[in-house]
Amino acid sequence: QVQLVESGGGLVQPGGSLRLSCAASGIIFSINAMGWYRQAPGKQREFVASITSSGRVNYADAVKGRFTISGDTAKRTVIVEMNTLKPEDTAVYYCYVPYRLTTYWGQGTQVTVSS
Repeated sequence: QVQLVESGGGLVQPGGSLRLSCAASGIIFSINAMGWYRQAPGKQREFVASITSSGRVNYADAVKGRFTISGDTAKRTVIVEMNTLKPEDTAVYYCYVPYRLTTYWGQGTQVTVSS
């Protein structure tokens, strides 16, 4: 079955940086995009960034200029470099991939931005 495994979360001070990685397995056919969502306590899950098989990237306004997404859909990997982190970036970050009419999610990785 399809599985997504994230890594790289943790505790960082405001202004710091973190790098999240995601690797998908169990995917046989091609995929068109991969990306990240996040969910802060008491809030709905929200879009963070995505990258398509052609390399087109898309970012939420809240992270533009601070986060950079990269990856390779052929290799089933996606990375997000997060810089100038703010306390409001604190959330559980989820990797996702739409695949054959289903969206698959990772288990999530906690990012905490606090002094």
